[in-house]
Amino acid sequence: MQDRPDIVETLSFGCRLNIVETEAMRRLAATDGRPRLVVNTCAVTQEAGRQARKAIRKAARARPEAEIVVTGCGAEVETEAYRAMPEVSRLIGNAEKLRPAAWAGAARGPGAVMDTLTAEPAGVAGMAGHTRTFIPVQNGCDHRCTFCVIPFGRGRSRSVPADAVIEEVARAVEAGGREVVLTGVDLTAYGRDLDEGLSLGGLVLRILAEVPDLARLRLSSIDSVEVDDALLQAIAGEPRLMPHLHLSLQAGDDLILKRMKRRHSRADAIRFCEATRAARPGLVFGADLIAGFPTETDAQFAQSLALVEECGLTHLHVFPYSPRPGTPAARMPPVAPEIIRERAARLREAGDAARARHLAGQVGRRVTVLAERGGTGRAEDFSTVVLGDDVAAGTLLTVRIAGHDGTRLIAEGARPPISINHPA
Repeated sequence: MQDRPDIVETLSFGCRLNIVETEAMRRLAATDGRPRLVVNTCAVTQEAGRQARKAIRKAARARPEAEIVVTGCGAEVETEAYRAMPEVSRLIGNAEKLRPAAWAGAARGPGAVMDTLTAEPAGVAGMAGHTRTFIPVQNGCDHRCTFCVIPFGRGRSRSVPADAVIEEVARAVEAGGREVVLTGVDLTAYGRDLDEGLSLGGLVLRILAEVPDLARLRLSSIDSVEVDDALLQAIAGEPRLMPHLHLSLQAGDDLILKRMKRRHSRADAIRFCEATRAARPGLVFGADLIAGFPTETDAQFAQSLALVEECGLTHLHVFPYSPRPGTPAARMPPVAPEIIRERAARLREAGDAARARHLAGQVGRRVTVLAERGGTGRAEDFSTVVLGDDVAAGTLLTVRIAGHDGTRLIAEGARPPISINHPA
């Protein structure tokens, strides 16, 4: 039967890796022409699971004819919660969801989630139809942070061989792609399970050397303490590697970091940001930060808040702490929910202020932008730039920045629907 992607709807929750995998599953789910809704769930917080189940119930009312297939980390970690939903037709485990056999002739009715702990990587496939191509090069995690259930959903760390990655990057460029984003659950663990003697930094250098027509290469979230000399070399000396790093920091207090079972200290984070910014002036940092981790005092939270300034963070992802059953952190003395919400709000305010300061510093400069749909694009530092509707998606262009609106840069000549702010 001919593929019918138009009758397959998808919902993706959580990380960029989920977004990439969801696009691949859309193609697989369309091969037998069956109306389907594919829900790729996240387990990083309880709220992510609540939102996914709410969306499933809503979708079942809107599309009663569709087979609802649930997969992802939420399906692995909260199996019984999804299995108990009458709306769910089938569960597919993370180990199986990118395999064609899992989608062929799937019967209605709840199925069994497959074990991911012994799974091999299903291969590499870029996400088509987007301005940037996301390519998963690593999956799973060997670490055991006390707040995290992702290793139970994704299994051990597994890397895609470098030759397969480079072939996929080359295909993306041949198809007209201008920017590739390397993604993974624990991206800086890349290569440890292979016999190639190649780290993430080595992979980056090979990609840039062997795919010379690739205009821009970007990394998703990295663990700064795992960055090796080859990656530092690439950050410092390869202009096609974008000057934007998103760091998995989580907290700014050493005792909280220890209770999280993280592998870096506060000083490590500050030192890394200072050293890499010195090696690559203009480097911009994003970061994940958790507010209200169990036992966190006001003074310890203040250390995380101060980290925004001391590391020079620009793009923040703030997570109010959410206990996950079965994790060590869930058994630690909790912080009151209202305090967690207040701390998360303060972190977001600090992040908004830091981003606004960064945007103000770009006014009057000329920056290179990759145009996306909707009249916007991304600068090399990952800032959103309003371009106007007359620029085709996928175009690389250099523009002068006329102003900003607090969250986005405004290119000269663009007509944003809101007022432009200028630096004082």
